Amino acid sequence: MTASTLTEDPDRASEPDAAPAGGARLRWLALAVVLAVEVMDLLDATIVGVASPSIQADFGGSSTRIQWIAAAYTLAFAVLMITGARLGDIVGRRRMFLIGVAGFAVCSLLCACSGSADMLIGMRAAQGAFAAMMVPQGLGLIREVFPPAEMGAAFGVFGPVMGLAAVAGPVLGGFLTDADLFGTGWRAIFLINVPIALVAFAAALRVLPESRAPRPPRLDVPGVGILSVAVLLLVYPLVQGRDLGWPLWSHLCMAASVPVLVLFARYQKSVRARGGSPLIEPGLFRHRGYTGSLAVGLVFFAALTGLMLVVTLYLQYGLGFSALHAGATMIPWAFGSAVGATLSGMRLGPRYGRRAVQGGLLLTALSVGAVALTVRLAGDSVTSWQLVPSLLVSGAGLGVVMAPFFDIALAGVSDQETGSASGVLNAVQQLGGSIGVAVLGTAFFARTGHGMGAAAVATLLMAAGGLAAAFLVAFLMPRAAQHAGQGEESEPAGH
Repeated sequence: MTASTLTEDPDRASEPDAAPAGGARLRWLALAVVLAVEVMDLLDATIVGVASPSIQADFGGSSTRIQWIAAAYTLAFAVLMITGARLGDIVGRRRMFLIGVAGFAVCSLLCACSGSADMLIGMRAAQGAFAAMMVPQGLGLIREVFPPAEMGAAFGVFGPVMGLAAVAGPVLGGFLTDADLFGTGWRAIFLINVPIALVAFAAALRVLPESRAPRPPRLDVPGVGILSVAVLLLVYPLVQGRDLGWPLWSHLCMAASVPVLVLFARYQKSVRARGGSPLIEPGLFRHRGYTGSLAVGLVFFAALTGLMLVVTLYLQYGLGFSALHAGATMIPWAFGSAVGATLSGMRLGPRYGRRAVQGGLLLTALSVGAVALTVRLAGDSVTSWQLVPSLLVSGAGLGVVMAPFFDIALAGVSDQETGSASGVLNAVQQLGGSIGVAVLGTAFFARTGHGMGAAAVATLLMAAGGLAAAFLVAFLMPRAAQHAGQGEESEPAGH
């Protein structure tokens, strides 16, 4: 299950404005609507990598533009996700869901109609903003339509579906780009969202009830502004700096993000002290298990998103694969992720807790290193079949991490803090994606002067090193989810 399904405090009861949809068939249809939106979001976060060479061929521009087309979406989502969750509490979750889906469909259409790279980047950011409005409403809406006895079964399908969706973007993107449906080329990766969003919108009108928090919090507008500035000060120079030769201002901006984050933390404390509604609960970061989980999540999702971009770029720019060939090469990764997520969600996570996450991180680090070794040994003659074993195993490792990660991370906070904590986790997931595209994308393009293969090897090893470091940091995570079965080893929050 991803954090995007965990954005509401479970102790905070909702007050439905309409009777929940009745009947088992309608309940599961409501779940399908929420899942479709979640999958659409995860695909859009990763689908553009394999289409980037085709986009660049149409619009020209530097490699920095490629990074921004990928990063603009996740950056906007990261900045606004918590705000989206708050707006759902204030004005109604169904209403915000519908606004988000409608806006996402319009922005997807405008992405497909973009006449320049700048317009595409702008529309990608708008896509991310609307995704931040629709995705956080998932848990509250599902809680409205499912009785407690069926809740476990409903959420049990999230892990495998989300695990597959998170890495299926390059596969689908490659197929759609190369298929050139009706002469649309790469634009089809955005056009496909339109019918999906329209169907989801129509179904949501029928099966999703309205609900909101009984005591709606106030929106912390200054907090949104300060946090947005801090994130932009960090990510913008990471993406733009290399293309401009790392001018002094790029270093100053990254350094300035630290005091701005400190200012944000102090402001949140002052809001709480005045009895207001801070964007993020200040007490969250007193829990060692939770802060350790945030660090692990940041590195893990940075590696996941950055690797998918770098590998698909190497396959096309370095090896001359078509978009379809590159996407097909990533199928073992997607398949391995689905298998790993299923096993971890059903068996490994509940039984081993944190150790399952650490095992997945170590397995992924080693197998990404194996991808680098394969590229190093085979050189420019490397084939898709030679990459299959290491891609399959690395995908399995990613799935093993993803399925139990969020439940275990949230065991490090109190029930009253769950809503804010899950929102921050999801924001970190998206921020990690932006940083991964910025850091690994920049590292890859900076080394292409030594050859595409050498650039890929260096970047893959960098990602493997980050995942190995995350394995060590994961010792700070809680040992198991709070709802781990009887007899399973668990640990109090903050230990």
